[in-house]
Amino acid sequence: MKAIIIDDEPIARQGIRLLADQIPYLSIETEFGNPLIAQEYIVTHKELDLIFLDVEMPGITGVNYLRSMPPKCQVILTTAYPQYALEAFELDVIDYLLKPIRIERFAKAVHKVKELLALQSYELEVQDKDSCIYIRSDRKYIKLTLEEIVFIKGLKDYVIIHTLDGKYLTAMNVGTIARQLDDDIFARVSKSYIINVNFIQSIDQEIINCVDQEIPLGKAYKEEFLKKYINKSLLKR
Repeated sequence: MKAIIIDDEPIARQGIRLLADQIPYLSIETEFGNPLIAQEYIVTHKELDLIFLDVEMPGITGVNYLRSMPPKCQVILTTAYPQYALEAFELDVIDYLLKPIRIERFAKAVHKVKELLALQSYELEVQDKDSCIYIRSDRKYIKLTLEEIVFIKGLKDYVIIHTLDGKYLTAMNVGTIARQLDDDIFARVSKSYIINVNFIQSIDQEIINCVDQEIPLGKAYKEEFLKKYINKSLLKR
């Protein structure tokens, strides 16, 4: 499992390296003192699995970095400040480690990532970007056609996938499934919801109607959602 460290303190980076050396399946590829400098590496290295990200750094906090440039891999926040925990989990970080980090706590967080990557490899298998996926639900694999998925609702470590014909529960968080779906079709519209934009019937300030279902439009997602999916198709006066 490949990881990088982003932390402005050299001693903190060294501490994470020492912890990582005790996890046989974890490899620290490189480290950075600034998330903006790290961004080019993150974008070009698609095989990256995990980022250890500090919260308090000069110029931009780890939380603000996640809001502005969310990486396409898992994130564990490392910090001496507990007050950011709630905000961090709203951004789908895999865990939140308080410094000084104990090895047993570090190992538990890394193991979460390992299990999640294993789930991604076989419980959500995209066969064709425009056709179908397989999920594991009720102790069997179920094939779902993408064009029939209306919306997806997150429930902590599970999601409920609502289709035209029914709904299916599978063990996966909403951030993980969002990263694997075609974002030309599926839009993250709040902390807990992903919608198929082809089923949008109407939108007001806080609600999206999809096949007579009212889906909340979160403030943190609203601007990007309107810009990407609505404004480009809006008829001008």
